Amino acid sequence: MYTIGLDSGSTTTKGVLFSADQLVDRYLIPTAGNPRGAMTEVVDYFKDQHGLSQVKLVTTGYGRKLIPADLVVTEITCHGKGAEYLLPGVTQVIDIGGQDCKAIQLNGKGSVTEFSMNDRCAAGTGRFVEVMMRTLGEEIADLDTFVQAATPITINSMCTVFAESEVISLISKGEERADIALGVLHSIAQRISSQYSKLRPKRGETILFTGGLSKSTAFSEVLAHYVLAPVQTDELSQFAGAIGAAQIGIKKL
Repeated sequence: MYTIGLDSGSTTTKGVLFSADQLVDRYLIPTAGNPRGAMTEVVDYFKDQHGLSQVKLVTTGYGRKLIPADLVVTEITCHGKGAEYLLPGVTQVIDIGGQDCKAIQLNGKGSVTEFSMNDRCAAGTGRFVEVMMRTLGEEIADLDTFVQAATPITINSMCTVFAESEVISLISKGEERADIALGVLHSIAQRISSQYSKLRPKRGETILFTGGLSKSTAFSEVLAHYVLAPVQTDELSQFAGAIGAAQIGIKKL
């Protein structure tokens, strides 16, 4: 039996297909303001590509209840199980999505022992970086190249609206755009490290960094500087929630 894990995010919808415990395929598309449609598209993609008539479906994320599923699981639980799959024995996870930031502690076996979640403010999320990069006239996909030789400028505002005004002001003063971008990354990492420290992690423990922003090597390095610990990512880090959903389905369904 095949199992689909589906993570409905505010920015992207991620899906993974497992046969038993073997990862067969993955698929990511923009949510584009239509979570139900995006989730349906991902499921249809797997069925069409692999000729499947029956699958077990486990959903998580913001839109997890929008389509019929065999099991619906909260995203914190799924991210814990997904992190364990990507890095067995991990106890510290930071996930930065388009709309929220999660700091999660695990027991070393994928079960959540404590977590902190910021979903009330765009500051410290992928959306914040996207808005700032757009203001700077650059694509978020080019982030690492753009800040490669930059020196960070302090960004004082963490509210997206005020930070955007501050960035525009810095540009008008002739500051280098790359320096401003790196300053944005430092301001986000500083905020996230404060959120993470509330969990009182053991000093120096490796952190698995997941979510869309984990694709940025530059940000991973800046984050490691502020949390005072090694930060590790994985090729499948953006799929952690979907992987965790599938793993839970494999064991429970």
